[in-house]
Amino acid sequence: MEHLVRSCYKQGGYVFAKKADEIVRDYRIDRIARLASNENPEPPSSLAIAAAEEALRHANRYPDERVDILTDALRGRFGTYHFVTGVGMDGVIETLIRTLVEPGESVAISTPTFSFYGLSAVAQGAKIINVPRKKDFAVDPKKLIKVGKTAKITVICSPNNPTGNATPVEVVEEVLQGISGVLFLDNAYIEFSDYDYLPLLKTYDNLIIGRTFSKVHSLAGLRIGYAFVPEWIVPFYQRASTPFTVNMVSAAAAAGAIRDQDHMTRYIVQVKRWRKRFADKVKFPVLPSDANFMMIDISPHTSDEVVEKLSQQGVIVRSCRGFAGLPDHYIRVSIGEDWENDRFVNAINQL
Repeated sequence: MEHLVRSCYKQGGYVFAKKADEIVRDYRIDRIARLASNENPEPPSSLAIAAAEEALRHANRYPDERVDILTDALRGRFGTYHFVTGVGMDGVIETLIRTLVEPGESVAISTPTFSFYGLSAVAQGAKIINVPRKKDFAVDPKKLIKVGKTAKITVICSPNNPTGNATPVEVVEEVLQGISGVLFLDNAYIEFSDYDYLPLLKTYDNLIIGRTFSKVHSLAGLRIGYAFVPEWIVPFYQRASTPFTVNMVSAAAAAGAIRDQDHMTRYIVQVKRWRKRFADKVKFPVLPSDANFMMIDISPHTSDEVVEKLSQQGVIVRSCRGFAGLPDHYIRVSIGEDWENDRFVNAINQL
């Protein structure tokens, strides 16, 4: 019956990092430095945990389809913007594409970048147009605008995954002015940078800014994403969404987490401190980063070769081989706890 499967799923798919339990089993290492998935190594905020525990008491009921507990908390934090939510940033991306893109229409993506934009667009029957970044991985606005004039959605990730660099506000504005469709600006790592794109929302009604609770807020396991959106899209997004998408425990935890600024600040300080240390201590070229990870050029080694060698020393990092348009001599390393970062530096410098 395999002939019934859609051709776009016969091969490919999202590439996951190596799992910690595989390394424990294969190399008998008890303590693993998990630096592959850009997670916050600190447990969730106590405010998030308390809110989630209370919500769990009512889990016999369906959640609020409008997720008011979270959207109210977001307005309390950011002001009177319009918001939509999803199961992680991935859920927001998927629903947005389902809302706007007809089969055969184009989605323009500034690459190399997060692969799920393309996977979601293909699932909707869209035509993917990858627009290469410049040699320094900066967005090429002229090329992106040229394609964006006919694309339904144009995608920029800033700070970009996996390269780590952010796109200047003026470049984002140039793209907004030049394209004819919607710009989806993925800000999953924005808290670790000094950029602020929110003022653009007051001028451009074709801008959507996606964010997540998986990174700075330590809620990767609860899968909660959201986006700042223009008012016009809200009812259509809600129609396209799966009913009761965001569960009440995740929504309550996220509403609690966003109130704990101290929890966020601790990890942001840790990230900025270790970005400098990685740049100073690692013997391979470390690219500048505005995110909670750094991309490292490990040539003449290959990505998978280095990932395997580091695994043997109890360090998980991400191979960048699976990122379209990126040469096979880069790895991506998250910033974790001090002992994890130290183990990585010692291991990478032994190559």
